[in-house]
Amino acid sequence: MNLFFDESGDFKAGVSMSQQGEAYQVEMPSGKRTKVRAKDVLLQFASPAPAEFMTDAQAIAAEIDLDFLWEVAGQDEFGFAELGTEYFGHAPKPHEAAGLILRLHAAPVYFYKKGKGRYKAAPEASLKAALAGIEKKRLQGLVQAQYVEELKAHKLPEAMRPLVLQLLFKPDKNSIEYKALDTACSELQIAPQRLMLAVGGIKSAKDLHFSKFLFDSFPKGIGFPEIAIPAMPELPVADVQAFSIDDVTTTEIDDAMSVTRLEDGKVKIGIHIAAPGLGIERDDAIDGIARQRLSTVYMPGDKITMLPDELVDAFTLAEGKVCPALSLYVTFDSSDWSIISTETKAEGVPIAANLRHNDLDEYVTEENLANDVGDYPHKEDLSLLWKLVQVLEQGRMAKRESFGLRPEQNNRIDFNFYVDDDIVSIQRRKRGAPLDKIVAELMILANSSWGKFLHEHGVPGIYRAQGGGSGNGWAAKMQVRMQTHAAPHQGLGVDQYAWSTSPLRRYTDLVNQWQIIACVEHGVTAPLVAPFKQRDADLFAIVSAFDAAYSAYAAFQSDMERYWCLRWLSQEKAKQQEPEDNLKVEATVLKEEILRLADIPLVIKLPGMQQVARGSQVKLDLLRWDEVDLTIEARLLDITQAADANAAELDEEDDLTEDLLEGDAEPVPDEQTVAAVTEEPAAIDSTIAPE
Repeated sequence: MNLFFDESGDFKAGVSMSQQGEAYQVEMPSGKRTKVRAKDVLLQFASPAPAEFMTDAQAIAAEIDLDFLWEVAGQDEFGFAELGTEYFGHAPKPHEAAGLILRLHAAPVYFYKKGKGRYKAAPEASLKAALAGIEKKRLQGLVQAQYVEELKAHKLPEAMRPLVLQLLFKPDKNSIEYKALDTACSELQIAPQRLMLAVGGIKSAKDLHFSKFLFDSFPKGIGFPEIAIPAMPELPVADVQAFSIDDVTTTEIDDAMSVTRLEDGKVKIGIHIAAPGLGIERDDAIDGIARQRLSTVYMPGDKITMLPDELVDAFTLAEGKVCPALSLYVTFDSSDWSIISTETKAEGVPIAANLRHNDLDEYVTEENLANDVGDYPHKEDLSLLWKLVQVLEQGRMAKRESFGLRPEQNNRIDFNFYVDDDIVSIQRRKRGAPLDKIVAELMILANSSWGKFLHEHGVPGIYRAQGGGSGNGWAAKMQVRMQTHAAPHQGLGVDQYAWSTSPLRRYTDLVNQWQIIACVEHGVTAPLVAPFKQRDADLFAIVSAFDAAYSAYAAFQSDMERYWCLRWLSQEKAKQQEPEDNLKVEATVLKEEILRLADIPLVIKLPGMQQVARGSQVKLDLLRWDEVDLTIEARLLDITQAADANAAELDEEDDLTEDLLEGDAEPVPDEQTVAAVTEEPAAIDSTIAPE
């Protein structure tokens, strides 16, 4: 006896060899034997042989018209034998019955299974909807196949053009567009972003990196809504002639300074900070914009401002204007530069000049200042400030050492990026130059003084603190953190440090400015009227949001600096007499397998490199680099100079201290991107966010 049976939805036929109770021992056409339960047997037949039987059944199934079968079935539940009699017009033969079962089982859209060998026809409405879905899927399959062919031919389908960023960065994996892209990438063996570059969905590697950042951080775009410029408050005008020091590209001029010589050798130094906090109010429309962005985003050749240009123009400390400002006046005894008194005012400040690094750096040098050489604007003021800031720095270093830290290293190199029509130039300038140090020390003085001012008035602010953290390791204890109460910043050598000097570019500084203004205007009652009170949950939320956004912006800036470094390499390679030759460059060993190029702030890793002492100067052969992945391959050619003894002696504590300090001290508060590295290999991270 032959059996036709159901084995977990798979229909088979075989020869029954024996039966024991409710089970059969069945031999399959392949010769394999299997155990079949009696309840799974649908048909018994004597002939033909099982293999031929299945062939005949499948032929019958292929001939059955599903639409006609559905009409014959009616709306009541039925057994396959009953339907077979109606459909064939006679009691079905075994192979006909088997073919009918195969057809019923293979058409779940038409027939619902209700039990072993029993089915029910789908309702008409359900059947129509299901068939429409099948047809839609079929047509989508055709469209998807067309998309795949176009992508493989390096042509971007029009329907995919507005979806490019979503497909790359946050795809709907059920969409036919994504499936087509995935299929094309698999067949071409290429990454999605590279295929999009090839088909013109993304214009260039630069646009790829920029677009990903905008997609993640600015999903609604970078444009500003229309705003009303707040009315300027009536302020007393300061009796000073202030000046700023910035890069030539800077438009958000946050800070300026003034020098007033008093009687008996006293000098009053004014630190004047743009005061948008006098016009913007907490929770107004402009505050909403600033709080959403939290900071200006910098990249070589471009930026995304925190505030609209028209608002920046209204409050920037522009030359020839009387600008609303928050001023810190510090009176010094010029004999030893000790502080006699401090005073904070909200006032209008006349801005006499916007000095630019590009114009003055070659004239305002340590040597020229020491010898009173040169003729340039505000020469006497800059000479006096240079004497002052050296004392301020010495005081900070003494404080830093009292915290148990080594003196700050002064041998770092800054790199300024300038981009014009996709041509990048990278210029070196040593950090700690007089103009840099004057700005840096005065800003540290202001941030420290105003942090103390807030603390003494019992008003919370947003502070940067370093040292004394929890944890067992040095990194945990020295991690820079943001908090709402005063605490030492050991790396900078100050008892407290509240970011307050860049309110046009950082939301934390705008918040602190509101708090400082409340202290100025209300004195001892400031804790009652300040925009943010003690333990204000919203202040903690701002700290958390700013920290996350600032980290994301810094990571993007680092990626774009790396991209432009690779572009610079391409430019240099093109200048060679034999452009097809590999580019040879000098580099410094920072630590095992980690090197930094000499001419640009590019840090690379050479896996498997022979052991070379840190601080050694080497020559590299650059094999290839990739502007999409931001990777570079190189090989070591030669050790050109052995490590300096001092560099070799630097330990992990030095490395970590310098890493944590980067970006804190506002050394170059310019708007163009600045990357900083050290002549001695004290820091692996080669970039900082501009302060």
